[in-house]
Amino acid sequence: MRLLILGLNYAPEPVGIGRYTGELASWLAARGHQLQVITAPPYYPQWQLQPPFRNRYAVEHTGEFGQGSLLIRRCPLWVPHLPSTIKRLVHLASFAFSSAFPLLGQLRHPPDKLLVIAPAFCCTVPALLFTALARLRGRPVPAVLHIQDFELDAAFELGFLAGGPVRTCAEAIERVFLQGFTAVSTISPAMCARLALKGVASRRIWLFPNWVDCAAIEPLASPAQLAWRQELAIPADAVVALYSGSMNCKQGLEVLADTALQLADHPRLHWIFCGEGPTRAAFEAACGSLPRVRFLPLQPAECFSALLQLADIHLLPQQAGAADVVMPSKLLAMLASGRPVLATAERQTGLAAVITGASPCGMVTPPGDANSLAVAARELADNPALRSLMGGAARQRALRDWDRDAVLSKFEDNLINL
Repeated sequence: MRLLILGLNYAPEPVGIGRYTGELASWLAARGHQLQVITAPPYYPQWQLQPPFRNRYAVEHTGEFGQGSLLIRRCPLWVPHLPSTIKRLVHLASFAFSSAFPLLGQLRHPPDKLLVIAPAFCCTVPALLFTALARLRGRPVPAVLHIQDFELDAAFELGFLAGGPVRTCAEAIERVFLQGFTAVSTISPAMCARLALKGVASRRIWLFPNWVDCAAIEPLASPAQLAWRQELAIPADAVVALYSGSMNCKQGLEVLADTALQLADHPRLHWIFCGEGPTRAAFEAACGSLPRVRFLPLQPAECFSALLQLADIHLLPQQAGAADVVMPSKLLAMLASGRPVLATAERQTGLAAVITGASPCGMVTPPGDANSLAVAARELADNPALRSLMGGAARQRALRDWDRDAVLSKFEDNLINL
């Protein structure tokens, strides 16, 4: 199969959509498929271009472009240092514009299939233009839109954009564009249900969840994890609550600062906040001089498993309205590490259902409610047996539902049979 992937974020970005798209392309190439990727240079989650990449058109080869190969085309874009709603829109549009040229250049030798990753949804414009022109040339190309985040819904439901007639018009345009794809996939059952509400026929909806390499994430403590505790001066009997990931508006990280303040009297509870993003400075300032709070930079991939092992409790805050439009990709690695997850989400959301199902993997409290979060954190910190029970359930759930090879094999079959 000759597959062309169009997506804003790609490896070596260490978190979020870029990491998943990079793993998907590499996995399919290793299976013998011919892959081309049109993407941007890495900039996320720091929101600045990462060296040695430069903001220009560039091509990267992985072997010869033939059987089982991978070719990456990087396209320039504008990256705002402090993203706002308007700046994000311009940022996304800049990539949709610059990526259109290498995409339309593929009309001379069209791929067998086209996969578009959203965000950025605005990439559907050049993608549908490409498929229309390919059809006119007698070489129709089936196209799949894979939605990691419902960015339009998130913008309205999180208050970044005003609703009313603007939302009605935007959603009508979105529905039209969704109809242009042969299939539309997304990462959770709740998000699949939202696609149906947007008018996508059930036969065209694929569940394609994110995944985790359970073999690469060990639930048992390693020498690296023990060394890390010593380096951070964390006592052996301490309970570590860890947040690791991007730091931006949709997380609602301010609730963690309020919770750490309420639990400042807990002698064994340590807080580790690891990551980068536009809201980190404000979050760090909110924590001030709270005891047993430590901020770390985003860690390299080779430290990821040891970082997860450092935690006794994983923290997963989300703003109200985010849990069924933005399913946090970091959740699966948390579960695979065999630690309980303490999340904020409305009870009826898909995120809450994952964590508090038949075999609970953790606890869920209302978004923005620091009092409830503090009560749950204290209960987990003071009950090692409960942490062990929930952590074991988390590991088993990851193995059963989100192991990498099983998830990607099913998606591969769907692409081949499209």
